[in-house]
Amino acid sequence: MSAWLLPDHIADVLPSEARHIEELRRALLDTARGYGYELVIPPLIEHLESLLTGTGEALGLQTFKLVDQLSGRTLGLRADTTPQVARIDAHLLGRGGVTRLCYCGPVLHTRAERPHATREPLQFGAEIYGYPGREADLEVLRLALDCLRAASVAELSVDLADARIVRALLAEVSDEARLPAIHQALATKDASALAAACQGLPAAVCAPLQALIGLYGDHAVLSEAKNVLGPAPAVREALSDLKWLTERLEGVRVSFDLADARGWGYYSGPRFSVYAQGAGDALLRGGRYDGVGAVFGHKRDRERPAVGFSLDLKQLVRAAAPRPLRAAVRAPWGEAPGLAAAIAALRREGETVVCVLPGQEREIDEFNCDRELVPLGERWAVVALA
Repeated sequence: MSAWLLPDHIADVLPSEARHIEELRRALLDTARGYGYELVIPPLIEHLESLLTGTGEALGLQTFKLVDQLSGRTLGLRADTTPQVARIDAHLLGRGGVTRLCYCGPVLHTRAERPHATREPLQFGAEIYGYPGREADLEVLRLALDCLRAASVAELSVDLADARIVRALLAEVSDEARLPAIHQALATKDASALAAACQGLPAAVCAPLQALIGLYGDHAVLSEAKNVLGPAPAVREALSDLKWLTERLEGVRVSFDLADARGWGYYSGPRFSVYAQGAGDALLRGGRYDGVGAVFGHKRDRERPAVGFSLDLKQLVRAAAPRPLRAAVRAPWGEAPGLAAAIAALRREGETVVCVLPGQEREIDEFNCDRELVPLGERWAVVALA
């Protein structure tokens, strides 16, 4: 095997893509800062029990494990940053009011989440803690859409669901061993598998679940859901909140999939996925996950409401519009009087100055050298290149 070959689903990021990713990272962090979100940088590696506290089995299977040579304890390389940010909110900040946090950094997965995906996503996310109302859901969803717009991604569509609906319909099911099969059948919209998973349950439970499979589409879904899902208060509240959210979203197409139960053990309220024309899989996912920080602090104090979203910048860059090259000044290499001072002054002003080394006249691929530094008498001046 060649020494330069990389593991499957791991790749170098070359200059053009790296430039685009970095520009997107800055744009997204600036967008989050514009909403008042504070940047945090959790560690890439933690003690495994801390890293997986409060998470499901799926995240444990996605996490690389290794042994700390200093302590002998098992460490994990994070597969998701959200649990770490919840720990920061609950254990380190300990604020009583609303806290808005954002982050951007690599995560590692033992397996690629989908075909052609990387096992080393660059995860960006934003989360708001301490506010239980739907206003926070709306703020996070608007921020998510503004982040994609900052990346020049057009023709966005939002798909909405709510974890409270399925949870309310299953409230009378005491046999928890059935739940994974029911949720899987709902996710795949497999009516026969759902009937098998619900065998022996009361008709009052089975009928709404079967109806749920067909509740996907446009705004008419919400009206139909009111008629077929029964009068459970949690269902009515969820449908009301989904309607309230959609009425306040502008410039995007909104659809619903009320049977979408992904993350059923994690999400506690509205959840969303955002798609773009031609991008294939969702560009970002998010929603409400109240109580995520309780495992990191005293339950009475830190069972904080929380809502947020995350995305992979390496996936986003493939859907984002290409960005123009950065304008630059080409300068000669040499020790002529005033040359070094002129170059330094331009760089202090924020200009990119590319010095042409002796015998190397080829332009740098990732900079648009549209001007040149030339001697004019006893001074140096920047002139436009033809």
